[in-house]
Amino acid sequence: MTSPSPAAGDAHPYLRAATAGIRHHTRALRQDDEGPPADRAHLDALHAHLTAAHQLIDRLAATTRPPHPAAGRHLATAHTRLWQATTAVHNAFHMLPATAQGTTSAECDPDRLPEGPPVLTICQRHLAAGHTVRRKTTASDLNSPLHGHTT
Repeated sequence: MTSPSPAAGDAHPYLRAATAGIRHHTRALRQDDEGPPADRAHLDALHAHLTAAHQLIDRLAATTRPPHPAAGRHLATAHTRLWQATTAVHNAFHMLPATAQGTTSAECDPDRLPEGPPVLTICQRHLAAGHTVRRKTTASDLNSPLHGHTT
């Protein structure tokens, strides 16, 4: 006897939980518009979420493309645009002042940081993800502005 397939809402419980967390955080920020600005720890956590979503879209694009090429192309475009957003969050991280525990350098190259690699993992995560992105995406795609999608 086989077990019944999960309902559509139960197929991705972790993704639903992550989405609920993002919605909750967004609502909390809306209620407190005068709250403190983002700090490095906040952007590090957001970068981790974007990187995970980027990896998920990459896998979905790879499995969707063979049976549904048009949908796969849209997912590949989303993959590129999400990487651009991830890079912007990473750059914003380095524009914020460092805390006493953080690094004062705006460079991600650990060899150029006299105090060693950053305390937060954003740079290591970004460099690792960037390596995979560059194997699948051209430099012109990565630097292209956001346009409407085509099929």
